[in-house]
Amino acid sequence: MANFLQLISVHIGISIMGTVLIYLALKELYARSGRKLYFTPLLVCPFVIGFILVGFHIPYDAYEEGSQYISWLLQPATVAFAIPLYKYRSILKQYAFQLVTVIGLACGVALITSVGLALIVGLTPDLVLSVAPRSVTTPLAIAASTVLGGNPTITACLVIATGILGMIMTSLMINKVGINNCLLKGLLLGITAHGTGTAKAYEDGPRTGVIASLAMIFMGIFTTVIAPLIAEYTYMLTI
Repeated sequence: MANFLQLISVHIGISIMGTVLIYLALKELYARSGRKLYFTPLLVCPFVIGFILVGFHIPYDAYEEGSQYISWLLQPATVAFAIPLYKYRSILKQYAFQLVTVIGLACGVALITSVGLALIVGLTPDLVLSVAPRSVTTPLAIAASTVLGGNPTITACLVIATGILGMIMTSLMINKVGINNCLLKGLLLGITAHGTGTAKAYEDGPRTGVIASLAMIFMGIFTTVIAPLIAEYTYMLTI
């Protein structure tokens, strides 16, 4: 029994410390590369961890035993979203109309296109509802997926994929078009790439980052309001 508990604690320690160290190393590499998009830690980290697990024949269950404690931090992170809303309330008041209008439209388009494409390819209702909240940050997306009756694990994977692709494509578009307005850049990154886009927005400056953060939060709030209506309509279509 003692050996078993020791083995479990070793797995937990290695999973947590290994994940954190790999992320910090990749974050340093990203900074040294001049913030090249293909060195983004969120993009590279899963591949490095996967390579290590396969290369050293480490069962995923053993790794997940420890790494799940990192995932648990998503719950307090959801509550922490109230902090930027209060801290930057002056910016919120200044751009209230723009934020509500643009983000409301973006949320509606994201939900309708996600559910529409899922229905077109013939996904089952539970998978459709797992796809619906893919355009909001992970904690809120998982909560929305659970309430709707979707699969939170599938939703989390789609959210990460959406964040990475959204950040890369939006960043390339901003650079190609030459957008310099911090409000527009923040809205684009926060709406299309939620947490990943917000992290990228802060590289441009605190004001851009704040706008992206607010956009990400409002996308989550609007989705939790609109998604149940979309879910009800989805069931009507699949009956």
